[in-house]
Amino acid sequence: MLERLAYRMPKAGSILDLKLVKEALPAPQPQEVCVQVKAIGLNFADIFAMQGLYSATPKGSFIPGLEFAGEIIAVGEGEPEWRVGDRVMGVTKFGGYVSHLNLHREYVVPLPGNWSFEEGAGFLVQGLTAYYALTQLGNLKPERTVLIHSAAGGVGILANRICKKYGAFTIGTVGKAEKIDFLRQQEAYDAVILRGKDFPDRLQEALGGRPLHLIMECIGGRILAQGWEQLAPMGRMVVYGNASFSSHSPKPQYPQLLWKYLRRPKIDPLRLPTENKSLMGFNLIYLYEEAELMHQLLRELQELHLAPQHIGHVFPFEEMHQAIHLFQRGQTVGKVVVTL
Repeated sequence: MLERLAYRMPKAGSILDLKLVKEALPAPQPQEVCVQVKAIGLNFADIFAMQGLYSATPKGSFIPGLEFAGEIIAVGEGEPEWRVGDRVMGVTKFGGYVSHLNLHREYVVPLPGNWSFEEGAGFLVQGLTAYYALTQLGNLKPERTVLIHSAAGGVGILANRICKKYGAFTIGTVGKAEKIDFLRQQEAYDAVILRGKDFPDRLQEALGGRPLHLIMECIGGRILAQGWEQLAPMGRMVVYGNASFSSHSPKPQYPQLLWKYLRRPKIDPLRLPTENKSLMGFNLIYLYEEAELMHQLLRELQELHLAPQHIGHVFPFEEMHQAIHLFQRGQTVGKVVVTL
């Protein structure tokens, strides 16, 4: 029986409770593969899960982590496709912060030959999130105008690249000025906005008279409300996160969260037909049980031939807490990856 390293929490609540442990890993079952993990991608869902703010978080003890890349070192009995030595990237419904893991064969796909393990670990969750939100929910079309929040993050970068494949006009927003040059020089946004008190005016200026057709919304609060106000008739807002509820501390700041919750934007469904706008929510983890759909979306996404994810920060496995802390502070560009 294999002994693995894992970052495990006794229960959700405080990130400080995340501890590195050794534990036994049995041989893979039929239709399973065992992957030696080489790189782990961090996601905001990990943070919310560890703090107990994510409805999908497992009860009791659990291992965070949704995506990884690595090498298959064992296969279950009768496995027809995968072989020892295959380089793969994969998704898991938690359990990714580990040195080795067993999972069903459907949740790994080949790592492109010219991609690093770091690039593989940064692609699936955020690529599928961006693609599904834009194309399936957002009805992305050529010449549409798309507002992408957290534009220098993993989802934002891939969302912009997808939009460019469709011939859309993109406006990116960031919370820190030092990220603007990166977007203008490397990611080809048509306009970039630093979110602030003048956000509505900046957005109108960036639109330049164009209708705003689609918003990739992950900020919440007044930014969500201000974007909704400028959304054009027949426009769509897809909500896939809420960064305004995140904190830089290990535990949630519940008084502050309650204040934000009480002051959250309230969109009246009775006004939607009159305004002719659509508000939709999306969370990739709920597609985990729909493996066939996930593979269909992934095939469509891969047909776009996007460049691999921008890896902005790499930490060794032993520095998981440092990686999480940097990620929480919103100072990262691109994907944060932990390697083994």
